[in-house]
Amino acid sequence: MDKSSALEYINQMFPTEASLSGVEPLMQKIHSEIRRVDAGILAAVRQQSNSRTKAKEDLAAATHAVEELMYKIREIKSKAEQSETMVQEICRDIKKLDFAKKHITTTITALHRLTMLVSAVEQLQVMASKRQYKEAAAQLEAVNQLCSHFEAYRDIPKITELREKFKNIKQLLKSHVFSDFSSLGTGKETEEANLLQHLSDACLVVDALEPSVREELVNNFCSRELTSYEQIFEGAELAKLDKTERRYAWIKRRIRTNEDTWKIFPPSWHVPYRLCIQFCKKTRKQLEVILDYLKEKPDVGTLLMALQRTREFEDELAEKFGGGTRSREIGNEIEEIGKENNGQNVSDIRKKYEKKFAANQGSVPEEKDGNKDLSVPGAGFNFHGIISSCFEPHLIVYIELEQKTLMENLEKLVQEETWDIEEGGQNNVLTSSMQLFLIIKRSLKRCSNLTKNQTLLNLFKVFERVLRAYAAKLKARLPKGGMGIVAAATGMDGQIKTSDRDERVICFIVNSAEYCQITSGELAESVSKIIDHQLATGVDMSAVEEEFSGLITEALMTLVHGLETKFDAEMAAMTRVPWATLESVGDQSEYVNGINMILSSSIPALGRLLSPIHFQYFLDKLASSLGPRFFANIFKCKQISETGAQQMLLDTQAVKTILLEVPSLGRQTSSAASYSKFVSREMSKAEALLKVILSPVDSVADTYRALLPEGTPMEFQRILELKGLKKADQQTILDDFNKHSPAITQPSIAPSVAPAAPLVPATPAIANSTAGFIASREDVLTRAAALGRGAATTGFKRFLALTEAAKDRKDGPFRKLFNA
Repeated sequence: MDKSSALEYINQMFPTEASLSGVEPLMQKIHSEIRRVDAGILAAVRQQSNSRTKAKEDLAAATHAVEELMYKIREIKSKAEQSETMVQEICRDIKKLDFAKKHITTTITALHRLTMLVSAVEQLQVMASKRQYKEAAAQLEAVNQLCSHFEAYRDIPKITELREKFKNIKQLLKSHVFSDFSSLGTGKETEEANLLQHLSDACLVVDALEPSVREELVNNFCSRELTSYEQIFEGAELAKLDKTERRYAWIKRRIRTNEDTWKIFPPSWHVPYRLCIQFCKKTRKQLEVILDYLKEKPDVGTLLMALQRTREFEDELAEKFGGGTRSREIGNEIEEIGKENNGQNVSDIRKKYEKKFAANQGSVPEEKDGNKDLSVPGAGFNFHGIISSCFEPHLIVYIELEQKTLMENLEKLVQEETWDIEEGGQNNVLTSSMQLFLIIKRSLKRCSNLTKNQTLLNLFKVFERVLRAYAAKLKARLPKGGMGIVAAATGMDGQIKTSDRDERVICFIVNSAEYCQITSGELAESVSKIIDHQLATGVDMSAVEEEFSGLITEALMTLVHGLETKFDAEMAAMTRVPWATLESVGDQSEYVNGINMILSSSIPALGRLLSPIHFQYFLDKLASSLGPRFFANIFKCKQISETGAQQMLLDTQAVKTILLEVPSLGRQTSSAASYSKFVSREMSKAEALLKVILSPVDSVADTYRALLPEGTPMEFQRILELKGLKKADQQTILDDFNKHSPAITQPSIAPSVAPAAPLVPATPAIANSTAGFIASREDVLTRAAALGRGAATTGFKRFLALTEAAKDRKDGPFRKLFNA
């Protein structure tokens, strides 16, 4: 407690003078407390002194106990070592006795087995010398087992002697067996009744010997059996290609004749199978020599006959020894080519092949396992091609013949083609297309029965050339445009004239090209499944498919150009109408009726003959051609008065209505909405042009900018000429137009009549031109509406009704121009 705290305590205890009377009692209390604390401290010091002494005593006792424990542990360890030494001394003699017993037992067993081995070897030697094969086979098994027990004693002289003796006995047995088997097939088996049984027992001995002995015996037997074959068919008389069938007849007759005799061989030896393999290899070598040393190209008929008989023989072997289902699968693949095309449209066929492609995504060709035992039937050896593959390099003459035949058939089909199809046909495909693929399918079937290697790929390339030639034939049949000096002088250069029959032929060509395109893909798919998988990557018909696709496009464009040519007379008639002197607006003009008549006569047949996708493509191209052409044809007119512009606007609406009705004429309305929008967009440009011509002179520039924002100064000048303005007035309006218009560098449509006055260079637009342009546009719309109210003649009222009835128009503010 510091000084200030002490003072605070005293002041707290004695706040007044009267309280000082309690000082003495307080001092006594404090002294008493001090004495009590001193006594407690003294007692604690004494207790601590006593505890320290006791702790030393306890530590000394614990140390003594640990020392005693260590002494006892050392004593126990010493006694354990003494006990272990005693036990080892006691068991030392027992171990010796145990090892002695084990060695004696092993020695007795070895001596007993050695006695058995010596006896068995002697017995085996007697059996071998007497050719007792059945007993010797069983004895061989016993000796082999006994010898396995003496593998560790190979260095002992007696064991070495016995093993050498056993080896000589096996060699003796092998020579006896081979000697006895040499008489098989010489006719002795019919004279000696027991010979077959004797040889059957010999087979048991061969199985008891090493596997190499069996292999050698079977190979010797097969070689001996085929010796006469080599002698017969290497002679000059039978070493010919046309005698190939007799080779296979010989081996089949040989197998059939000796079937009962060869039953002496165990089934596990597969002797007929091994014999057929050796026969095929020898036959292949002989045929290779015959084919290589031919002085001239082989006769195709003889070559194919030999190959056909070879393939049939290989199929028989594959069927007999396993794996003979491939030919039927190939036949099914070929039959599927072009089978499902009839009566289906393109989308259905495309969906079918997309599903098939997705189903086959996970399929991977099986890899051949080179470790398989080819001596066992069905274990991996493939008889297909073992002989016939030697014909492969010499089949070029066959491919040449197939190409020549296919090309001749193609020429014949095209010459006999009527280029017409009876009404009610399902697919509207030319007969020559279907017949061509039938011929190709037969050719493919013939070749697949002969080979599935490089020759099949070469034939596929021939199919490509034939189909390309057919595409060229179809392309040549399309109507061509006029060419030469006369056509150029009359303005007909490049124009295509088509009759109703020509249009039908074009439709048939489109459908036939589509059929060929789809069936070509099927053909490539089938060939890729048939051909050897290493060559499947070379099977590609995409170039042919693209060629037929290009033919379809060219044919449809020819159809469009043909209709365009038909419109030439009507477009010329439109320019000859005296638009400047028309007195009133009447019904639609004659050229509009002509356009309607052309479309009404052609479109129904085209819609009936073309598929929806091709008809839609044709309509899009027709609209993209006729709309801009009609727009450009307005500029070709000389001068258009207000009444003429109203009549032409009526005609434009009528043409637009006619074009919008084209899908219904063709009875194909599945995609009419997109076509209608396209027509409306193209024809609205012509309507906007005529509305500009109808606008007053003082607002024609603003109207032109409002309705044709993409127009050019050249077009605007031509509009002024169509309105019949004088040169000076045109120049004034052009100056004003260029002053308030941004620079335009890309003309859209050049007028056919050259402008009288040169164009004034356009000036840059001022900064606030946008606001002024909007204001002038509203003024133009108001004045144009007033113009429409003042020009309400009888014909023009009909035109207004047609305008309001066109529900598909998206002109926006343009509609206000002619609202009453």
